[in-house]
Amino acid sequence: MSAAGANAAGTTAALIRGQIRRIERRQMLRDLMLILPLLAFLLVVFAAPIAGFMWRAVENDIVPHHLPRTVVALAGYTPPGLPPEEVYAALAEDLRNLPPDANIAVLARHLNATREGFRSLLMKTGNKVPPESEVGPEGSWRETLTKLDKKWGDEAYWATLKNESGRLTPSYLLAAVDLRLDDTGAVARVAPDRRLYLSLLFRTFEISLQVALFCALLGYPVAFVLNALPARRANMLMICVMLPFWTSLLVRTTAWIILLQGNGPVNFTLEWLRLIDEPLQLIFNRFGVLVAMVHVLLPYMILPLYAVMKGIPPSHFRAAQSLGATNRIAFLKVYLPQTLPGLAAGILLVFIMALGYYITPALVGGPSDQMLSSMLVFHMNESVNWGMAAALGALLLGATILLFLVFGRIAAARNLLRAG
Repeated sequence: MSAAGANAAGTTAALIRGQIRRIERRQMLRDLMLILPLLAFLLVVFAAPIAGFMWRAVENDIVPHHLPRTVVALAGYTPPGLPPEEVYAALAEDLRNLPPDANIAVLARHLNATREGFRSLLMKTGNKVPPESEVGPEGSWRETLTKLDKKWGDEAYWATLKNESGRLTPSYLLAAVDLRLDDTGAVARVAPDRRLYLSLLFRTFEISLQVALFCALLGYPVAFVLNALPARRANMLMICVMLPFWTSLLVRTTAWIILLQGNGPVNFTLEWLRLIDEPLQLIFNRFGVLVAMVHVLLPYMILPLYAVMKGIPPSHFRAAQSLGATNRIAFLKVYLPQTLPGLAAGILLVFIMALGYYITPALVGGPSDQMLSSMLVFHMNESVNWGMAAALGALLLGATILLFLVFGRIAAARNLLRAG
């Protein structure tokens, strides 16, 4: 081929490649336009509210808004030791001239969550702080405030005020894992009698794992039978599996309270069969929580398993039997390994959904069966501590993301082993 022919062929190939790239770009742009409404909807009603709520876990505009002069004066103060006179004067000025939209009770509640005693200290001082004319040019605001309440002579309260004087604070996130900032600003564990959230987190993981395992034990045989039955009978049973989706969670939980109570149908039947002499305590304990949660979450285990089992050719099982394997060996060596992705997906789905449960443990569980979500609701509705509620929400969200990452790594490693 001549040089001119080679150049013409190269030019033609380049033009074709350019046309293909333009077509692919147009296709990608069209696909993007199709999903753009859904993406915008998710960002507006899902991602943005979550991001706004999570921001409250580190936001700290209460102290700078209520005590602006004190925050500026504290910038040059480093614990330990008491702050200089100008800090006391700035605090007195701030307490006398709070912003119009400020509320000293909100400030007191916020600081009291970090150090007990701040509520009474601020409420007392805010009502009794004298005007500057009564102190005089030669007077000492340190002595004046200390006379009002001796806590102003305790450097621990000033260290707390210093730690909380920034626009951002780690206090909520630290408190969510039973940590705090000490008087020097270093991270330390809270007192043993105040360690609450880590035990709640571990209990939440424990209950969620128990629910996931029970769902796996009960859901695997059901999915296996559904896959083995003829289509008509399998569809009828699938309707029974889907029934919990069509009933309110509150109704289902209340129904279990009726069934499991001391004079309920379950205890009555056991007594009638003479299996027990007196009613068993089946609710307001861990047993009731597990029963109610497994009932609610069992379909989320059955459906992934059933979807995976439907994709396994029956010829695999028969081939193993034809090679001399017993039913048990064929199931364990051939069938079960192929269903592990569905089993893992079901366990992960049930576990993650169980992490955020609140209504069921609150209604059928006892005091030692409440999960982390109950404390989150408490801070939102009763203590109105949205920062702490956001920190607990961030803790649950972080645990969920971590589980997804771990599951993804395990799935990727398994695929690599199978490919190798």
